[in-house]
Amino acid sequence: MISVEGITKRFGDLVAVQDVSFEIGRGEVVGFLGPNGAGKTTTMRMLTGTLEPDEGRILYDGNPIDEALGPAKERVGYLPEANPLYDEMLVAEYLEFAGRLRDLKGVVLRERIRQAREETDIGEVFFRPISELSKGYRQRVGFAAAILSQPEILVLDEPTEGLDPNQRVDIRRLVRSLGRERTVLISTHVLQEVEATCNRLLVIHRGKLVADGSVTELRALRKGFSTYVVEAEGDGVGGALAQLPGVDSHEEEKVDGRSRVRLRVSGVSGDGELRPRISRIASERGWVLWELRREEVTLEQLFRELTGRIWEQEGTP
Repeated sequence: MISVEGITKRFGDLVAVQDVSFEIGRGEVVGFLGPNGAGKTTTMRMLTGTLEPDEGRILYDGNPIDEALGPAKERVGYLPEANPLYDEMLVAEYLEFAGRLRDLKGVVLRERIRQAREETDIGEVFFRPISELSKGYRQRVGFAAAILSQPEILVLDEPTEGLDPNQRVDIRRLVRSLGRERTVLISTHVLQEVEATCNRLLVIHRGKLVADGSVTELRALRKGFSTYVVEAEGDGVGGALAQLPGVDSHEEEKVDGRSRVRLRVSGVSGDGELRPRISRIASERGWVLWELRREEVTLEQLFRELTGRIWEQEGTP
């Protein structure tokens, strides 16, 4: 549905976005990740037609949006990071105002407001002044305004910024619901939001796209080593596990008389899976196995690696 072909955007000598390309299919909920200043907001503004790329082009269904910018914008609902609301208005008044800006009138406008009110669950505050709303409800009103025109594409820039944990859960639920019938691109630096709402990730760093895929796919790209945690009761646990093929290093500590060993493993044939072999060794040596697990790479670790940060727990770049 959305094709981005080599877009670049400069502000004077600053290259905010450089040669970025990706595609988003109809019905996908895609997380757009990157450190502050990575180029996320600039990219999203180009996607919505607010900014024009200096190079490259953006297409909706194969049609360049700059050739018919008005119709292209009609297909997009945009919730910017700074949610633009008028505190002196009632929620109902604001949505009517937002609808008229979208050239909605009469019966059509009233029906669209009703639908948006139901989808975002703001009936309880519909006739209250916006100045009296909580941050969570203010975001919901912003969502309602963004979907008034029944857009096919929903672009959300940091939609949970400043919300408390309960409000974040509510907004995640809302995003999942809105994404059932729309293509959604959500920019955030809150990694839990991505895992909870998105089926695919785009990672941008210093204006360049550095990764594209699901969390599982991106984890699979991270080659080099795995980490295993083994807790067993028996003799010579650490020494025996240190001799396994591919083990680069191990750390052993005693926990209630048991050995707890952390293995750093690389260069193992096949898929690098050592758990069956560890289980057999434990059986052969008569160990009582209390714990055996392979640690998954967390999204935070993956993000830090992709954006060139230091892995604090490993001490390696």
